[in-house]
Amino acid sequence: MSAEEQGTFDALRTQLQRAATTFADGPDALQGILLGIVDDVDRAVREPLEIFPVCHHSPASATAMARRLREKQPKVVYLELCEDMAPLLTELRNCRLPVAVQAFASEVEGFPADWAPLSVVAPITEASAEYQAIAYALDTPGVELVLVDRSSDHVFQWEPRDAAGAEPADPDAPPAEEEGALHGDAVGVEIGDLRPRFAELEEHLLRHGRVRHWSEWWHQYVELPLGDSDHDTYRQVMLLIGSLFRRLAPGDPRRVRVDEDRERYMWTRMREHLAATGTDPGDCLYVCGAFHAASRVAEFGVHGADTFGISPPSATKWQHGLIPSSHAAIEAQFGLAGGSVSIAATVWTKNLKRTGVRPFRLAGQTGAKKTAAAARTPAARRTATAAATGTSTAGGALDPTEAGADKLSGFLQRPPVLDRLDEAELLGWSVEIVRAARRNGYLASTADAIAVFETSILLAGMRDRARPTPYDFQDAAVTCIEKDAVPGRRDVRRLVEIMMGGDRTGQVGYDALPPLARDVHDRLAPLDMKLGQRGVQRALLDIAARPELRQCSDVLWMLRHLMPPGAARPIMGERRLGERPIQESWDLALGTHQRALIELGYEGVSVEQVLEQRLRRTAYGPHATAATVLETVEDATLYLRSRRLADELGTRALEVLSSERGVDGAPEVLRRVRRLLAYYRTSEPVLPQWIESFVKAGYAHYCTLLPKAFTDDDATVRQVAATMGFLFGMESLALSLGCDRTQLELAVAQSHPEEPAKTALLWAAQAQLGHLSRAELRARCDELLDNPLVVPAYPRYLSGLLHALEPVPQLADFVVEAVSNAFARLPDPVLLPWLPTLITTLRSDGAELAPLLIREAGRIFPGRLPALDGWVPPWRAEPSPRVPPLAGHAGGARGVALLAAHPATCDAVADLLGCEEAWASADPGPSGAELLIRHPDTAIALKELLAGSL
Repeated sequence: MSAEEQGTFDALRTQLQRAATTFADGPDALQGILLGIVDDVDRAVREPLEIFPVCHHSPASATAMARRLREKQPKVVYLELCEDMAPLLTELRNCRLPVAVQAFASEVEGFPADWAPLSVVAPITEASAEYQAIAYALDTPGVELVLVDRSSDHVFQWEPRDAAGAEPADPDAPPAEEEGALHGDAVGVEIGDLRPRFAELEEHLLRHGRVRHWSEWWHQYVELPLGDSDHDTYRQVMLLIGSLFRRLAPGDPRRVRVDEDRERYMWTRMREHLAATGTDPGDCLYVCGAFHAASRVAEFGVHGADTFGISPPSATKWQHGLIPSSHAAIEAQFGLAGGSVSIAATVWTKNLKRTGVRPFRLAGQTGAKKTAAAARTPAARRTATAAATGTSTAGGALDPTEAGADKLSGFLQRPPVLDRLDEAELLGWSVEIVRAARRNGYLASTADAIAVFETSILLAGMRDRARPTPYDFQDAAVTCIEKDAVPGRRDVRRLVEIMMGGDRTGQVGYDALPPLARDVHDRLAPLDMKLGQRGVQRALLDIAARPELRQCSDVLWMLRHLMPPGAARPIMGERRLGERPIQESWDLALGTHQRALIELGYEGVSVEQVLEQRLRRTAYGPHATAATVLETVEDATLYLRSRRLADELGTRALEVLSSERGVDGAPEVLRRVRRLLAYYRTSEPVLPQWIESFVKAGYAHYCTLLPKAFTDDDATVRQVAATMGFLFGMESLALSLGCDRTQLELAVAQSHPEEPAKTALLWAAQAQLGHLSRAELRARCDELLDNPLVVPAYPRYLSGLLHALEPVPQLADFVVEAVSNAFARLPDPVLLPWLPTLITTLRSDGAELAPLLIREAGRIFPGRLPALDGWVPPWRAEPSPRVPPLAGHAGGARGVALLAAHPATCDAVADLLGCEEAWASADPGPSGAELLIRHPDTAIALKELLAGSL
């Protein structure tokens, strides 16, 4: 190290030492901090491998990166990004930015099971230094891009999720539903996290900077001053900020350890690569966050200690892909102010126009705007040409001795440059926000535009700046236009964010999609729709006219089952067992839910494979019940049409049912078994073996559980009724398979419920078995109504009878009678509180029973209102007196006396049929078997047969 290099920052050290002595009343800790910051900057500047400090999504960092890459043209670029994400970076050219590189693991090994699924995302925007480095390395021949940060597996090894969410939420962050829109609950990995970790320091900076949040402070005091600075000034200032925040960070041991381990990991990887390839460190560029650039670990530098051991990854299998991102998702995940990323994109565009720097863009980048060289000024073209050739604008080569010069002192001593007011730009903003407000329902006028213009200037002056920033303009617009209530979906603050660039949402191109997503697009091609487009699109499927659309229908129904509800929503049409679709209508939003579709691709190569895996996972999961397994059987039959899988899952349902010790799932089991039986009976010549075994085992299983269910307080009336419904509904099939009805009779005999509703269910079961007649059942209900002590509980008995329609639908007429008697005889204090319970019972639990009850009531009650006055209920009508037999009728003739007395009807029928025979005499004839007398042959043959046998 030369003497010149040792004295690079001596002048700055002297000035800071004097300042510390003056402001701290003598050398103290302040002096150590200030001099330590200078030492950190000096150490990073002297490193043979050039360190380029950046801040995530910073237009100043992106501009400086593009300029430095064209000047230095390094052969190797080391980038602070998870090393296992490297293969995906080449696919960025097939995407429209912003997108996020994702590592995803649905099944974990070596981590707690409740962490699953694991997800790590690294969002990338065009106005970021990392994208400039990636584009330069991938499109420049002979340049190698090496990712050196810890792998996605080490992210969870070193920083568990419970600690990742410990930071307080930013009050200016977007709402919760917007936060999880694109990145979900993934752990974010950002390049250049540069924010004070000392709360008092951040509060001090915000208060004295007269700003509301950190994004605004960074924009005002870092982005704007560094936007036009040279490389050395930018580099030293960023190193200064990183060292400052690092030395003033609170002593959180775990977080400090993770940061230092990351730095050891990256330097270890870089030294390994240099040793393996023999590359000169002077031909390399290390791009990392400014916080890590000012590292003080022993492994720092190409000549650092090789004492750090990298732990092996776990056995978790990671899948990698690209998912769409957005400005709002980035702001929400990393705690940035709403609209800050959009403002950064606008500043990036202005920086390019002002400095003439040519940014790097991947060849064939989707959505990239081509730079118009003719639009540049002559000075800008000369600057760009000099940067591309590695020479200065004066025509000479870049002096390497200037790279280590002290630019930091001059920057810190230089007064801030006050930008003059750009009235045209501010006036355009004011007019545009008023126009946008009127489109969204605000009663804004020209006067509001003038007020916003003047208020922006006033706020900027109060905050010690001559030129209003976008944040000043946003505050002014809210003050002048916002009312007590928002008339539309967007408020004024959101309208300003949209006007400043909007919430740009990226898109992953077809070629960058996983095989499953591409297969879905190919199979839905007959719909002739732009499936990658965001928003909702209506798809009409006339399957009867175009049979090839049947495959599209199959795919859409599987996507509806696998993806979020809004991705594929049927408007017309349904899929049921045994039915074939004719016409369907769908609302599709696959472009909006592209992330969910991509994550499906991590699980398999086709939607059928993923659906089968999920059905198996559900059926064999630790929380599987007989009802859920039967649901998987139905889904396998409905969506996959796989008899093999259905049989396998059906066998699994039998195993799960045998292990259950309650009747909690009886209603769902009954409903699905009925549906499956109806399907197999109409579509198969014989029932599958598994469903016969399920019915046989279920009959014995529920017979065993029935007595306990009647007395169990946790078992509801609906569950007990469903258990009885399975026993009575499947009884004929179960008996044909070898079951014994005595099991059911014994179960009913051993049941002794105490709850009124379950007692009514027991009565219905006894009536179905023939142990209780209809008259006895009616008498028991009358006794309840006659007992004043039991009358308050009578509605609960009625609830039991209503649920009894499930196992014993033959009692529908009696239930109508019981309900009618309740309305007629119960007092109002008992009846009125019960009516809501009756309605909710019929609406929720009795949705399938209500039609049966209504149909039976329509049969019993009169159909017209006038007939109601004279109507008498059948159960109250007097029985008709029995007519005694006529004298002598028992021994007399059994002729048709009524027809003989009134022959007119029979004569008319005889004339119609052409019969001319006369009426027979009504005189008494011989009694006995007249047929045997006329035809005795059969009786004689029988007599001879019997005589021969004796």
